[in-house]
Amino acid sequence: MKSSSILVTCPKGCSAYLSRELQSLGYEAKSEVATGVFTTGTIEDCIRLNLQLRTGLRVLYEVSCFTARDSDELYDNSVSVPWEDWIPADGYVSIGSSVRNDTIVNTQYANLTLKDALVDRIREKRGRRPDTGNDNSKAMLFLFWHEDKVHLYLDTSGVPLSNRGYRVSPGKAPMRENLAASVIFATRWDRHSPFVNPMCGSGTLAIEAALLASGKPAGMLRDNFAFMHLLGYRHSEFEKMKRELGSEENGKPAVSIVATDIDRSVIEDAKRNAELAGVRNLIDFRVCDFRDTKVPEKPGVLIFNPEYGDRLGDESELIETYREIGDFLKKKAPGYWGYVFTGNIPLGKRVGLKPKRRVEFYNGPIECRLFEYELYSGSR
Repeated sequence: MKSSSILVTCPKGCSAYLSRELQSLGYEAKSEVATGVFTTGTIEDCIRLNLQLRTGLRVLYEVSCFTARDSDELYDNSVSVPWEDWIPADGYVSIGSSVRNDTIVNTQYANLTLKDALVDRIREKRGRRPDTGNDNSKAMLFLFWHEDKVHLYLDTSGVPLSNRGYRVSPGKAPMRENLAASVIFATRWDRHSPFVNPMCGSGTLAIEAALLASGKPAGMLRDNFAFMHLLGYRHSEFEKMKRELGSEENGKPAVSIVATDIDRSVIEDAKRNAELAGVRNLIDFRVCDFRDTKVPEKPGVLIFNPEYGDRLGDESELIETYREIGDFLKKKAPGYWGYVFTGNIPLGKRVGLKPKRRVEFYNGPIECRLFEYELYSGSR
């Protein structure tokens, strides 16, 4: 099976955690960019990465690279790519892209040019052409065209890997699963000590922590990936890979994961999500005000993801909440590492504790910070 360059994409600010994760899975992180990491491997490696990665968004397998100054050169080079080796003539394909070329005003024109080259090639070689459109649940291509540099990829993921398949009850303004995993990677949690998440909402942070502690592959619940719609895909081999990865799980690890929220209906939603993820037995869900969260005596990590004031809570009303979060951390969690993840950086400063680190993240377009606090036990 041919080895090629693989680009795994991720949210802005998460490439360092993706790089670390790739290395832990045995893949060399050859280089990092703002929203992704390059490695190498085969289509089989792409399938494995789609199942295992927690911090990534899409796994892109490079099929060609060349220079093109305009759409004519894009077509001429693209039509020579052996698309018939990957895309079924009776199949369906959609195209995503990142285009920055002075000759292209509308990105859709570049996508259309690539689509024309692909269907013309397959029609010539197979006598018929695949359907095309915007459905990302089938085969997908990705066009990267910046200035005159072109890279063509098979997008082996399709729907982003942040869609794990367990969040049937998303709640209000939820954190995406892969962002939650990256945030956990940025903390000092060792996967054995307690993990406490007051204001847990839909439970994403606690569930991702439980998946990580148990070694459950992140993509095991997904029943559809774009690679399933490529020529050469064998479902029996995919199921065999899933069984092999499942056999590497840690069972029920000896770890205490606590998730609380004041809203009983929210906790019920979080329980349903955890049940579907297969980690309900690893998380102690409780209904209570965050101030009443019972923190295990053994030190670990305690993390808040409070409202930002942008979509949910009025900022002026949240100032006191952030202050009380600081009081809780100081009084209730001695010996812990405390964290506050927020998309409102001025509000984050209202916690009233001196952070040891401020880690930059992005939740979509929102610039965020993960504030880290070393919570000393007794006098320092």
